[in-house]
Amino acid sequence: MRYFLGVDIGGSKSHALVANEEGRAVGFGEGGPGNWEVVGWDGLAATLRTITDHALAAAGIGKGQIAATGFGIAGYDWPSEAEPTRQAIESLGLAGPYAFVNDTVIGLLAGALEGWGVAVVAGTSNNCRGRDRQGREGRVTGCGTWFGEGGGAVEMIARAVQVVAMEWTRRGPATRLSQAFVDLVGAADLADLLEGLYMERYELSASAAPLVFQVAAGGDQVAQELIRWAGTELGSLAVGVIRQLGFETLDPEVVLVGSLYDGSPALIEAMRATIHAVAPRARLVRLAAPPVVGGVLLGMEQVGLPTAALRQELIASTKQIRK
Repeated sequence: MRYFLGVDIGGSKSHALVANEEGRAVGFGEGGPGNWEVVGWDGLAATLRTITDHALAAAGIGKGQIAATGFGIAGYDWPSEAEPTRQAIESLGLAGPYAFVNDTVIGLLAGALEGWGVAVVAGTSNNCRGRDRQGREGRVTGCGTWFGEGGGAVEMIARAVQVVAMEWTRRGPATRLSQAFVDLVGAADLADLLEGLYMERYELSASAAPLVFQVAAGGDQVAQELIRWAGTELGSLAVGVIRQLGFETLDPEVVLVGSLYDGSPALIEAMRATIHAVAPRARLVRLAAPPVVGGVLLGMEQVGLPTAALRQELIASTKQIRK
């Protein structure tokens, strides 16, 4: 029996999964952050060792029994990061071939029925990657607002701060977001909130994003428009990748990855409208599987296993061992 390892390295937590060649998950490991931008290259290597050892121990097998491995690495964005990423991976001493990709790609592999399409991440921040049937990749930079890529919680809160500042200066309409943020941080009033944010006495982080959805659900038009803005931004990320891969006339799955999609159907509807203006046959689907499943499928690809046929069993059995 051959065994395959999948790894999902994240900015807050990381997972490893072992499955056999029949698609049955047999071992799972979990650890902390591994994104090198957060913990450094040594931290990446340490997290890889921890979660791999845990998964192998749970499966009752050794490193030499791994036929191939797929790694999804948060923070792996540019060619200059390939070599230190490779060194961290090879420090594991695993047997068999391996491949490593940005972690958005394994979300696509876990969520797309046939392993091709587009994945759009909307969590703390945002990202978007795609693959065509031949394995060719399309991508955005993954670098957020610096390169004009918005739609995640960080970007939503940054824009929310702008709209409450515009209320205070009378450049924009009144919004209940202002009082909601004042209450959240314990400011005296809106002026104190803005001064405190600028002077770094107060902080509004990505964790404040649910408040935007709550205010929008209460009927606040500014908050509602903010959610539509985020959906349009996320849709535009997908549009870029769709154009890169020539999906305009095809029916790609657009896999929605991340917690922000739980906030409001309006976010997804704005995203759908933006995408359908360019690719009317695209199908938006929520990721219902742990992304680490995509890492195992990527490993299986390295030895030519029929991943589409094994995907559902792998998803079901992974959910079983994680209960």
